[in-house]
Parts: sequence; C-alpha cells; structure tokens
Amino acid sequence: MLSGFNPQAITDLEGARQAIVALLNLVEELKQENQELRAEVQRLRDEINRLKGEQGKPEIKADKSKAKDLSSEQERRKPKTWSKGHKLNKIVVHWEEKLSVDKSELPADAQFKGYEEAVVQDIRLECNNIRFVKEKYYSPSQQRTYLAPLPAGYAGEFGPGVRALVLTLYYASNMTEPKIAELLGHIGVSISAGQISNVLIKNKAAWQGEKAAVWRAGLASSSWQHIDDTSTRVNGENQHCHVVCNPLYSAYFTRPAKDRLTVIGLLQGGDSLNFLLTEQTPAWLDIFKTPLWVQRCIRIWPQNELLTHAQMDALLARDAGSLNDQQQARILEAAALTAYHTQHDIPIVATLISDDAAQFQHVTQRQALCWIHEGRHYKKLTPFVDHHRQLLEDFQTQFWDFYRELQGYQENPSPAEADRLRVAFGTLFRTTTGYQALDQRIAKTLAKQDRLLEVLDQPQVPLHNNPAELAARQRVRKRDISFGPRTSDGVAAWDTFMTLSETAKKLGVNFYAYLHDRVSEAYRMPTLAALIQQRSVSEQPEPASG
Repeated sequence: MLSGFNPQAITDLEGARQAIVALLNLVEELKQENQELRAEVQRLRDEINRLKGEQGKPEIKADKSKAKDLSSEQERRKPKTWSKGHKLNKIVVHWEEKLSVDKSELPADAQFKGYEEAVVQDIRLECNNIRFVKEKYYSPSQQRTYLAPLPAGYAGEFGPGVRALVLTLYYASNMTEPKIAELLGHIGVSISAGQISNVLIKNKAAWQGEKAAVWRAGLASSSWQHIDDTSTRVNGENQHCHVVCNPLYSAYFTRPAKDRLTVIGLLQGGDSLNFLLTEQTPAWLDIFKTPLWVQRCIRIWPQNELLTHAQMDALLARDAGSLNDQQQARILEAAALTAYHTQHDIPIVATLISDDAAQFQHVTQRQALCWIHEGRHYKKLTPFVDHHRQLLEDFQTQFWDFYRELQGYQENPSPAEADRLRVAFGTLFRTTTGYQALDQRIAKTLAKQDRLLEVLDQPQVPLHNNPAELAARQRVRKRDISFGPRTSDGVAAWDTFMTLSETAKKLGVNFYAYLHDRVSEAYRMPTLAALIQQRSVSEQPEPASG
C-alpha cells in the first residue's frame, strides 16, 4: 500500500484525505495481522513446551459476559408494550374443597358474603403398579393353553405412564438417562439403565412412520421452508443434524455430511438418493459450469429412467474419470435435482429460506436469504480506529432501518413500494465509506440482492431464518447434555422424537399426553400430521414476527 507513496506529492486537501484514509486502512490491516500472529506465536510456544515435556499456557475460557455479542435482536426488533398474561383460564381444576372460617373467631355482627376462590397448582407423583391376574385354560384335545391377554399398551414390565414419561423427560425436557432413573427411583419405580435405553430407542418403527407423515404434511403446508444445520456426534464421530421447518412443524435429520447432495437427499425424502437425466438436466449442468465435453458424454447416458448412486458412479468412472471430486459431485447434484423436481411423490419446496452457505444454493427454484445472518457479518467486524467504528455504527443503523422498511412492506405490499425498495437497496449497498473491510462487506451484501429481496416478490416469506436456528439450538442443547447417539437406532430415535416434540410444541399439543395416547394404544388424539393439514387449510402459516 505504501509502494510509491510520496508525502511531498500531496498538494491539496483531497489528496491528503485519500492518504489518511489509506493509512487508516493500513493500520486496521496491521492490527488484525498482529493479533493473528500473536495467537500463532503463543500456539507455537505451547507446542514447543509440550515437546519438551512441559506445560503450555493454561487454557482459561473467556468470560462469556464480556464476549462480543453477535446477536442483532436489539437492533432489529420493534419495541412492544409488555403486559402480564392471564393464566387462570388455562388451568384445569381437578377437585374443589370448600374452606370454612372458624366461627368462634367471628364477631357477633359478622355477615356471610359468599365465597372467594383461590386456585393452587399441585402435582402428585406416585407409583400405580398393577398386578394382572390372567385367566388360564388348557385344552387336552388341542394340547394348547389359552391365556387372557393383557390390556392394550401394557405389554412388558412397564405401563404406558412410565414409558411416556421416560420419552418426555429425555426428548422434550433434555434429562439424561441416569437422572431419569434417579427420578423414577424416588417415585418408587424399579427400572435399570438398560431398560430405560430400550424404552428410548427400541421398537420405534411406528413412531418413525408418524415422523414421516409429519415431514410430508409439513412440506405440503406452505410453499416456503426454513433450513439449517448444526454439528452432532454419532458414536464419537462428527456428523450433522439438518433441520427443516415452518411455523407448523420442525423435522430433524442426522447425516454424515452437509453438502448440497445431502440437502437434495433430505428433500427427496427417501433412504437413498435418486438420479435422473432428462432434457432438464443440461440447465443444471450449465449452472454448475460442467465442461462441454462431459455434457456431450452425459447425453448418451440412460435418459428418463431412475438411476442409483452406484450406477451414476460407474458412468462417471467410465466417461468422466479425469474430473476431480468436486466436478463429479456437481454432475451428481444436477442429476439428483432433476429427479427431485420431476417427481410427484414428495411435495416440492418452491422457496428455501436459509443462510448464505453454498450447499443451499440452486436446490430450489427460489431462495430467500436471512437478513439476521447477513447482519451478523457486520457485527463480526472489529475496527481498531475510532473513525472506522463510527462508520460501522452509522451503516448498521441504516441497515436495520432498511430492514424495518421491509417489515412494513410485508404488512402493506404494493408494486410501487417494491420498486422503491429495490432502488433504495441499490443506493444503500453501493455506499463507499473508506473503511476497506466495511466496504468489502457491503459489496458482498449487494451481490446477494435478489435473494435478500425475495420478500418483495413473496411478501409472505419471512425475512429471517430464526425458526430453523432455534430448532437447531434444541439439538445443540440435547447434544451438550447427552453428547449423542451411539447406534443407528439411537440416531433414528433422536431425529424422530425431536421432530414429534418440537412439532407438538408448535401445534399446542401436550407432548406427554400425545405419547401416552399412542403408547397406551388408545389413539383418541389426532395425529400431528392431520393437525398440520387442518391448520394449513384453515390458516396459512404466517412468517415468524421479527
């Protein structure tokens, strides 16, 4: 930056201003580099000490209260008037007791004025063990014993109350298995760790069917869906938990990877990926910049018939083996997207709401980016120069002012207002401040204009991806407490019951009551999928406020 710089050549105020701006950006750059080098030097010192058999610098976790806050809640939210809600109308009274005043304490002129109510919530935890005495008959002619069957839901050593409570405590309340055993022990239930594990993960095919129905109903309930992912552990290995949701449901899927092919596989809804080559495939190949000679080879591959992953790998190895792994992955994605968008078994997502991660791009016809996530990029800037701090603060104010204008547009959309906001977006994000890191960040936001302004074409689409991030946070909390599943049965159970628990919460369904209804085989409560279908017809899902 200083190459060729000659202060004697500065003869006017504008030249001086440009020189100062350049030098301030150099200060920022050197400050950032200095911090990174200090961290690297400390890491190398620690490694040298370790090799010498000594200890490195102790790892002291930072005080979270002093950590930089990347949340944008305070800037983006509209202030609301707080008022205390009424809860008495939500409390079910199970029994009533009339209380009398001690007449001996009343004065002679005391007059009866009726009653005053006081509702007190309480709970009773106690065992309700049952001894079933089953009639038994034997037929000598048939050489067969006839035994009275147990009532529905009472097979095994534990009744529906215990099993439903264990599932609720583990998946909805995030209790660990040892703590569940401890709580049940205090109540008087004798249950081992192995029996609790079996209740949590074994014989869950029917529940997985309910999850699949929730997933299908959720996809059909709106044209737009939120998506996000978070890391998770399976038997000690790193994997990824994917979340797809809208205001009526949340669905969880644990997969080894989080690439675009994995995302397409989730939306396809099957256990294995389908691939298809049709006249639509070349459009995807062009988007992914597949070499023309490879596209000519693909034209002679089997057309208009579903192919397996193994078949596609064989075709790639035969005709495109010289391509690198990334190029081959793009071809697989093009064929998988063709299969997804031409099928009719699973509802196709029209608009995906996500952050700007690469794996979410080009999956659906339209994509809406999260404004909250975009705002965090500006929060991550850490200017050293006071002038740069002020420039950043001023621009962030304009950023969130524009966001609130988009919120207003959602409430009262019109073509004229949409045109005005597009012009305003271009004006705002073509701003040049002189703070180089901020200007680079502004230019990156400008490049996402179409996806950030999807709301102008679809006012019902949310401006942020908070529902998916909040759903992913549930897995993070579960992971922090229970680490992660260790078997394929455990993975399926985690995904299934987290889906049912979060969906029940969104639908206002008592999760314990729902589990008890199913475990006891009463089936008096409607399925969650049916409730999603009813709600999607009677009230189209509205985007979360914010």
